[in-house]
Amino acid sequence: MRLTVLNVGYPLAQVSSSTAGGAEQVLAILDAGLVRAGHGSIVLAPEGSCCRGRLIPTPLSASPLTHAARHRAQTQYRKALAEALARFSIDVVHLHGIDFLEYLPHAGTPVVVTLHLPPEWYPPEVFQLRRPETYIVCVSQWQRRSASPHARIHCVIENGVLLDRFQPTRKKGNYVVSMGRICPEKGFHLAMDAAEQAGVRLLLGGAVYPYPVHQAYFEQLIRPRLKYGHRFLGTVGNGRKRSLLAGAKCLLIPSLVPETSSLVAMEAMACGTPVIAYRKGALNELVQHGRTGFLVNNVAEMADAISAAGEIDSALCRREAESRFSSEGMIEKYVALYEQAARSEMSQPEELTEVLC
Repeated sequence: MRLTVLNVGYPLAQVSSSTAGGAEQVLAILDAGLVRAGHGSIVLAPEGSCCRGRLIPTPLSASPLTHAARHRAQTQYRKALAEALARFSIDVVHLHGIDFLEYLPHAGTPVVVTLHLPPEWYPPEVFQLRRPETYIVCVSQWQRRSASPHARIHCVIENGVLLDRFQPTRKKGNYVVSMGRICPEKGFHLAMDAAEQAGVRLLLGGAVYPYPVHQAYFEQLIRPRLKYGHRFLGTVGNGRKRSLLAGAKCLLIPSLVPETSSLVAMEAMACGTPVIAYRKGALNELVQHGRTGFLVNNVAEMADAISAAGEIDSALCRREAESRFSSEGMIEKYVALYEQAARSEMSQPEELTEVLC
């Protein structure tokens, strides 16, 4: 069954495999997987996005990213989405943005919605949608459990990464690494403090988006800590990302909010690199304490774990990634969901869970 799927990203974030955002990376992986499997793939995303299928670009919002800028972007998305549905024969629309309610299409085309963020970050009405043929997906078992038991969630499809792009190296460098969006909730300043206590340098990769709060966080808490060998690298492309993760003693994830998933943790393990993370959300499911990394509660414990990172078996990390974090498995489950949505054969959430999860 050949499908045409319209994946819709967040209106303020470009889609690419190197974007510092898990939702955008997952969308890019799905787009490439659909094309590779012979399906039709259309992507609605801000201009400058990179995809394998047909890109429908919307104007890239100018800095700073204020409430007014977000409102303009959402208005553009509503118009572009309506035009795409009128122009193309689309079987399924797949929405990824936290603000998807602002441009949710009218009934008539099946819609899949992936919740990439903690359930409490979404309006309550997200979990009680009455729109026909609308299928809500969580990305981890923790995320599903943290939602209300009455939430209309159809299944869990865990994220995956491109394992062939991330391979272990024989030699580790004398540094630790953190990667992601540079914003207060990610807590990267705490990783820098832990690295300083452990006596190693930290290399921080990621993007500072033009939100005033994000920029203030960088200037007030990150920039003053760029000493003792710590460096801010900015956005890192796939090749550099791979070498940084593979060469690091460990990856540090000091997130201050519950993470629903972590692509960079999966990528690090695929590189044979242990993960040291705060005990938050799905990180408790991703990291096996003492086997593929360490789960910690504060800066002092993170510093101690950095010193113990050499005890973790690199080959075990790689095997864990191969058995659990393949993007191919994720793509197959989404395609199965698309097919059932297009056929309107999804009768009950329990049946879907049996098939996909």
